[in-house]
Parts: sequence; structure tokens; C-alpha cells
Amino acid sequence: MSSSAPLSAPLSAPTSAPTSAPSSAIVILAAGSGSRVGAQLDGVPVNKVLLPLLDAPVLVHSVRAALATPGVRRVVVVARPGEEAQVTEALVPHLPADPESSGTPEVALVTGGATRHASERAALATLTPWVAAGEIEVVAIHDGARPLVGAALFSATVAAAAEHGGAIPVVPATGLVTADARSAPTGLAGVQTPQAFRAGLLLAAYSRAEREGFEGTDTASCVERWAEGVRIAAVPSTARNLKVTFPEDVALAAHLLRSS
Repeated sequence: MSSSAPLSAPLSAPTSAPTSAPSSAIVILAAGSGSRVGAQLDGVPVNKVLLPLLDAPVLVHSVRAALATPGVRRVVVVARPGEEAQVTEALVPHLPADPESSGTPEVALVTGGATRHASERAALATLTPWVAAGEIEVVAIHDGARPLVGAALFSATVAAAAEHGGAIPVVPATGLVTADARSAPTGLAGVQTPQAFRAGLLLAAYSRAEREGFEGTDTASCVERWAEGVRIAAVPSTARNLKVTFPEDVALAAHLLRSS
């Protein structure tokens, strides 16, 4: 089990969630590299989630949205090995100074693995005691390179997962063509994050995947493989929930934030 380091003062017990919202944890993956975006600060290559986006680094915007989501008990940020200090430095100035007195969930830092699946597994390991104690009903896993997620999408995805077992945000896929330049079939959808699942079945799926040596491309692929019979609901999203992949994405995200 990977150890977690709190970025804000740890809570002696989980805060009470509103009765209308499932108790949840949100995992934010910050272990990407940003090679395609050409991410640099002062001429030095840097993880793209640490790039400035208006008043805060890209990563901070997702953390803010997670903390503003009703029912959230805990937020776990997963850093790439060797970047723990950089991620901490980026986050701490934007976190509440005294989260316990304000009722803000704890934000914890976990060191990720060599793959997305390994990073997700590291985060889930830190949440296992909370899930076992019945304190967390749903876990949502989000890509920190999607800074415009918003608390509303977190809430909708968590609520759908609590009802159906799992939920993922989707947008209509338009303008696609096949390799031979023919129009792609209609009705296709693009999948985004956060991807949320009932906590117990998510932990069980990842436990079985580890035993079998399976690594999924995303959270849903692991659950679909190892959690038999689970229904994954589609939650409508929009192109606004963009992923920072190319240099122009940072400028577009800034424009959208200014316009909101």
C-alpha cells in the first residue's frame, strides 16, 4: 500500500455529507508528462498540470471543483514519482489553511505508478480503510489535465454511479472518419472523466485485476472486465470539459474560464 501525505491538515474523522449527496472520494490524476503540449516553465520541461492557467496551475482548478462537490469526504491527488514536491508546492497556496474548522475535505498526496492503472491502484489503496468503514460510497477518478470539469459534473457523475453502479461523462463524437476516409458510424460518443463507481465494486475490480495481471486503459475498462453485471451510465457532458493536450488547449481553457 502506498502511503499518502496530507496537503491540508488531516481530519480526525470524515466530515458529514449532505443527506442528498452520496458520500464520495475524488481521485485526481496528476502523473502525466505533457510531452505533446510542450509544457515548460522558465525554459524547463514540466508536467502539463503544473502550467499556469489564469490564477492557478491547471491542476488546482480540478481540485477546487472537487472540494466544492457536495458529499465529498476526501480528495486524493496522485503525483508522478519524483514530482511530489512540485505538486505540493503548486497546490498548498490554494488550499484552505484550516480545513477541519471550515468543514473542507482533506486533500492527500499519493505517489503514482508507471502507468495510469498503477496510479489509480495507488490512490484506491489509500481509500480502502474509508471504504471498508462505510464512510465512502462512491469513488470518482478524474484526469487533472481536464481543468474545466466543474463541481456540477462531479456531482452528476457521482449521483449516477451511486444509482447505477458506475457512470462516465460522454459527448457526441462528430466529424470522425475511418482509416479509408469514409464517414464513421453515427451514434458514437467520446468518453471523458471523471469516471465514478460504487466504491466496493471498484476496489473489488482492481483487486481482481491485480491478481490477474490486468491493466485497463481507463477506470471503466477495468470495471467492465472484472465487475460482472455492473451498469455504467452515460452522463451528458460538453466539449468544455476539454483535456489539455496541445499548446492551444491552455489558451482555450483560459478563454473559457474568463467567459464563465
